[in-house]
Amino acid sequence: MFVSFAAIVESINNIVWGPATLLLIVGTGIFLTIRLGFLQVRDLPYALKLTFSRSKKDSRDKGDISHFQSLMTAMAATLGIGNMTGVASAILLGGIGALFWMWVAAFFGMATKYGEAILAVKYRVVNHKGEISGGPMYYIEKGLGWKWLAVLFALFGFLASFGIGNMTQSNTVSNSLADNFGINPWITGFVLMLVTALVLLGGIKGIGRVTAIFVPFMALFYILGGLIIIVTNITLVPQAFAIIFEAAFNTDAALGGTIGLAIRYGIARGVFSNEAGLGSAPIAAAAAKTDYPGRQALVSMTGTFLDTMIVCTITGLTIVMSQLYVGVPDDEIGNVQSLLTGQAFEYFLPGYGNYIVVFAILLFAYSTIIGWSYYGEKCFGYLFGDKNTIIYKAVFVAIVFVGAGTKSDIVWNIADIFNGLMAIPNLIGLLFLSGVIVSETKKFREVRKQEKIEEKQQKAS
Repeated sequence: MFVSFAAIVESINNIVWGPATLLLIVGTGIFLTIRLGFLQVRDLPYALKLTFSRSKKDSRDKGDISHFQSLMTAMAATLGIGNMTGVASAILLGGIGALFWMWVAAFFGMATKYGEAILAVKYRVVNHKGEISGGPMYYIEKGLGWKWLAVLFALFGFLASFGIGNMTQSNTVSNSLADNFGINPWITGFVLMLVTALVLLGGIKGIGRVTAIFVPFMALFYILGGLIIIVTNITLVPQAFAIIFEAAFNTDAALGGTIGLAIRYGIARGVFSNEAGLGSAPIAAAAAKTDYPGRQALVSMTGTFLDTMIVCTITGLTIVMSQLYVGVPDDEIGNVQSLLTGQAFEYFLPGYGNYIVVFAILLFAYSTIIGWSYYGEKCFGYLFGDKNTIIYKAVFVAIVFVGAGTKSDIVWNIADIFNGLMAIPNLIGLLFLSGVIVSETKKFREVRKQEKIEEKQQKAS
């Protein structure tokens, strides 16, 4: 019974993440990139400046949390075990070339993430609690008038919060602590359940305050560990990049097999990590204090850059340089994927490399859980009313405990399925509302031109 259920889940996953979904995800990113004039290249410096600088004006703008807190809430959800276990899984299942396709998906995904956020802010609403609510369900309903599609997104988003944002996270933490310290997975699940419940009581403002402190610390901790490995082994880096690019365009694989797997798992695990196109991050973007949708959209766009181009690349390079991925049997991938990154760090930093990853997994997974709880809550509130979200919170907290002791390959497949299902309505909405995205971008460009003139005048005086 258990084996047949696992087989059914895997079959559904393969259908959901078939060529049509992959084409829709990457195609939407390419389409928006062209329509926006490669905005992710042209405006990235300003976007990064906007993200990490603080403006007194922001506090007067409409919204619940600051630009930075909004990004950190989104990053709390995206910077998770996808950056470690997800990268390892992509390499083991799709080959080294999957890393290249993660980068490709992320590059075009930056335009997708921008489009999601600009629509989320434009079409956001205020609920009965006086809190901001927004995201794909609102811009699909208000922008397109397709209530049925908005309901589908909210349903899949609500269900996805138990997979990508809950079970996969607690499961990876429990496996990591069990393998390294012999801690019973159910004990880990119980502790995670308690600390998650404590943060959820504070709502989005509480989540924003926690993640604004928590996320920069945990990201810096992991990035520094990875950079130490890369810098001290810099001679291996060119060879690692060469292997990645060669595998991505392997002539032997061009007939179908390996290159297809590389694209499939590179894009799927890339989306799992940075969430571009899923429709989750714009739910946090909608709550940001901002004067123009375009300003917050640029801030949101940097999340994909930081997540995949920086953090996932560090993980991928470390694994490739270690060569520990070689020779792993197919039937062992489910067990090895949660350990590979730690083993790679330990290979270069013996004695404490693995502990860097274990500690990072604990922090990353917990931050993802609290970030996704907000996404799921908003989707649930859209479907069943904001007054009933206490029911969602109770179930969400309980699932943290359940996920800690569930078989990992089933957990990952379930998470992949709902990721794909929630992405489809969102991407359809983005494509049909692309004219609105372009229009809002043009408006903000005019605002930026005027701001630059005023800045020059202030400097001159």
